[in-house]
Amino acid sequence: MLCLASALWVFAIVFAPRAIASSHGVLSLSGAAIYSAGHFICHQRPDRCFHIAGRPMPVCARCAGLYAAGAAGAPLALLFALSTPARRARRVLLLAAVPTVVTWSIEYAGFAHFSNAVRALCAVPLGFAAAWLVMAGLVVSRPASTR
Repeated sequence: MLCLASALWVFAIVFAPRAIASSHGVLSLSGAAIYSAGHFICHQRPDRCFHIAGRPMPVCARCAGLYAAGAAGAPLALLFALSTPARRARRVLLLAAVPTVVTWSIEYAGFAHFSNAVRALCAVPLGFAAAWLVMAGLVVSRPASTR
């Protein structure tokens, strides 16, 4: 269910700008709901978002990279059903966070401003690793009788 939910969220954030741009009331309303949900998890600065149909996505490029990678990483983790020891999992997650932390820090300090593509690509390792570790943890924590 978590794999499906993550894939549906990626679909929703890509679909929302098109829905808002449409003249159909139900589609526009559903797009508005997705933007409202995005508001709780992202700053939604238009200059930091990819644009679809002339409108910014409901999450920034960095968040879009995280979610897309998470949606890709979750089913792969289930497919391979890897268990990762807690100590190793923390190291993997910390290492995967380095590109995001470095680019965010450089931007926050005002030394450079990266493109949305760079922001999204630097978030991919973190999204992938987080999804992989969550799914692997779920597989490991399930009782043997349900595996």
